[in-house]
Amino acid sequence: MTSEPSTVDTPLTKLVGEKTAKALAGHLDLHTAGDLVYHFPRRYDERGEHTDIRSLDVGEQVTVLAQVQRTAVRPMRQRRGNLLEVTVGDGSGGVLTCTFFGNQAWRERELRPGRWGLFAGKVTEFRGKRQLNGPEYVLLGEGGDGEAAANEEVEEFAGALIPVYPAAAAVPTWVIARCVRVVLDTFTPPDDPLPATLRATRNLVGIGAALREIHRPSSKEALYRARRRLKWDEAFAVQLTLAQRKHRAAAWPARARPARAGGLLDAFDARLPYELTPGQQVVGREIAADLATAHPMHRLLQGEVGSGKTVVALRAMLQVVDAGGQAALLAPTEVLAAQHHRGIRELLGPLGTAGELGAADDATRVELVTGSLGAAARRRALAEVAEGRAGIVLGTHALLYEGVDFADLGLVVVDEQHRFGVEQRDALRAKAEQPPHVLVMTATPIPRTVAMTVYGDLETSTLSQLPQGRSPIASHVVPAAEKPAFLDRAWRRLREEVGKGHQAYVVCPRIGDGPVSDEEAPREDDNGRRPPLAVTEVAPLLADGPLHGLRIGVLHGRLPADEKDAVMRAYAAGDLDVLVATTVVEVGVNVPNATVMIVLDADRFGVSQLHQLRGRVGRGSAAGLCLLVTEAAEGSSARERLDAVASTTDGFKLAELDLEQRREGDVLGASQSGRRSHLRLLSLLRDTELIRDARAEAIELVEEDPELARHPALAASVAALVDEERAEYLEKG
Repeated sequence: MTSEPSTVDTPLTKLVGEKTAKALAGHLDLHTAGDLVYHFPRRYDERGEHTDIRSLDVGEQVTVLAQVQRTAVRPMRQRRGNLLEVTVGDGSGGVLTCTFFGNQAWRERELRPGRWGLFAGKVTEFRGKRQLNGPEYVLLGEGGDGEAAANEEVEEFAGALIPVYPAAAAVPTWVIARCVRVVLDTFTPPDDPLPATLRATRNLVGIGAALREIHRPSSKEALYRARRRLKWDEAFAVQLTLAQRKHRAAAWPARARPARAGGLLDAFDARLPYELTPGQQVVGREIAADLATAHPMHRLLQGEVGSGKTVVALRAMLQVVDAGGQAALLAPTEVLAAQHHRGIRELLGPLGTAGELGAADDATRVELVTGSLGAAARRRALAEVAEGRAGIVLGTHALLYEGVDFADLGLVVVDEQHRFGVEQRDALRAKAEQPPHVLVMTATPIPRTVAMTVYGDLETSTLSQLPQGRSPIASHVVPAAEKPAFLDRAWRRLREEVGKGHQAYVVCPRIGDGPVSDEEAPREDDNGRRPPLAVTEVAPLLADGPLHGLRIGVLHGRLPADEKDAVMRAYAAGDLDVLVATTVVEVGVNVPNATVMIVLDADRFGVSQLHQLRGRVGRGSAAGLCLLVTEAAEGSSARERLDAVASTTDGFKLAELDLEQRREGDVLGASQSGRRSHLRLLSLLRDTELIRDARAEAIELVEEDPELARHPALAASVAALVDEERAEYLEKG
């Protein structure tokens, strides 16, 4: 170890020793002084304030500040030796039992009632009691016999605010705190990347003070200022990246695709059997104006399930076809691609059947390209696309394969964009000689801050009205474990709907035996819960039991494509009463006669996923019903989540709830790149105003200095906080 000045690049081996540095690198991916000082505390505990033990979830890896209440030693039943049970509490009535195996009389002397400490471990449950088995701990305050913490560690926690770090079992929070103190004693902070005028305007503390105060806060006020500065850095880095991308994109050339009077679009509007909603008309005009410019459109179209996004997208595609180009719609599954194909052909009628008997004079062709096409059908479809006869091309990622060539790709529509990776969208865009116009559609409502932070380089349009004739959807939680009779009633309710001539969905989290696919929930979790219910197991049980005599079909991603298509066609035609499926039906499946959905193990699904799923019912004139079946206990976080879904059909409220419950790094693309996210403090939910301010400053700075040439330290900081992979993710959305 060294006492020489250290910088962000100094290896930790020089500062904290070989063994500790190896543990920090292996368990937490921390290698340099910079990595460690940017490994911020997750929270701060105060003696006298409690961590609410009652809110801890079983299976969670936790560090709690608690006081020893009592100890008890008893002989072990299965083997020789004693078991030490230490009951600790947080002052709120919540208690945990810490168990230590073997003869450890010294621990009993050390863990005296009244002592405060930090206890770290995994929460388990035994006979209804919350436990930590063999937890790591450090005692605070007075020294004593067998004191677990060295004097310097006690001093570390002597302040009012005790930092608690994201830790690992092998590297508990107090070890990280000790290492941080060692590093800060010699640390020379980097040159402040933020321009001095911006710091003064926005009242931001310097980077050196922020990095020290976030780890060793001298007061709550100092900690607030430090966090605000470091959050600003994160928000500003993202917004600068997006502003740069948008600035560059605005300079790209694209072929203008203006509307043509008397063309396909006018003919389509004339044959529509209903009027467009005011929202569809406004968004349609925005998109039409974008398409008519010589720069590529980058627009996000968001709208609730059933708000009419497909018609808006089809009108945009027809405008491009009228202007001599082709449009491609990318769907996440073959089921959805095939459904779009059928739906668009039906909407277009003779306008989409060029070359066939009864086609309109200026009709185009609508082609479906998927991986499961037979060789002859594939050759024919590819020729239609390559020669430009197919104006509208629908498909899955098979559209991205080599050999799919477009005559003149003018518009790319990406449906349910969150299902696609960056590389796939990029590959499709590369199929045009000049960048095509891009329309991204999602039925998952996006909170405003997420739109600003993840889709900041896209213009955003929102469809909030539902077309006339849509029916309300009632949602209810069915607590199967507490009230089995409610589940029986759910199946009877389904039979009643079928008796009225309607259809139903039953959704399960898992397919069944075989490898786990993307559409499935995990088979089981670390807490020993039973595996999630599976389609292939549930369908026969229903056929022999509560749904006996009904026509039941099965749909999941492991079925061959032609079988999936046949099942979907049969269901759409009313030849099946009940479809037992995975989330393969989550997006785009449109069967207006389906009025009831029963989601089994509903607590295994995310909030937005449940909102999407229930959007499959109530699509016709009859009211929809969604029943969320769960064994989650009343009062648990899973149950509260389901109650929230049942209480509202406002997708934006649910999107905010979903954001609260997810790691925000996922929203920002950390899971996309598979790399450790550098965005650690920013909350998309709570920091709306800060993000908005950072966005305004970023746009102004990029207008003056697009490549940040006059701000090299800032450019380097942005590169560190938003690495190239994440920058691409943010760009392509």
